[in-house]
Amino acid sequence: MRYTLFLYNDESAFEHMTEADMGDALQAYGAYIGALREAGVFVDTDYLAPSATATVLSLATGERQVQDGPYADTREQLGGYFVIDVPDLDAALDWAAKCPSAQYGKIEVRPSAMPPEASDRHGKGA
Repeated sequence: MRYTLFLYNDESAFEHMTEADMGDALQAYGAYIGALREAGVFVDTDYLAPSATATVLSLATGERQVQDGPYADTREQLGGYFVIDVPDLDAALDWAAKCPSAQYGKIEVRPSAMPPEASDRHGKGA
């Protein structure tokens, strides 16, 4: 079953990171991705530009409404995600606990609602 691990972090914590700190973080995430691949559960990942670069679109009122900045004004922002394919929620939680973001942020673990054959047709198969 596919799960997406949404990584929520306080972006302001990154403002004071040194190049060495950033190198350490990139190395930790690289090792995590390597472990996911070695275990055969890795599907996809991405990290996102800061939430201030976001643009939010809505047609809920019947008209196009565009807002600069993040959807929600919160202390923690969505910074990236991992998509994994594991047997069950317990396995997904185990992988979430190994993610470097768990040390300083929160990880939302959510199951996919898309049937596997649909994602395979769109080139997203594991």
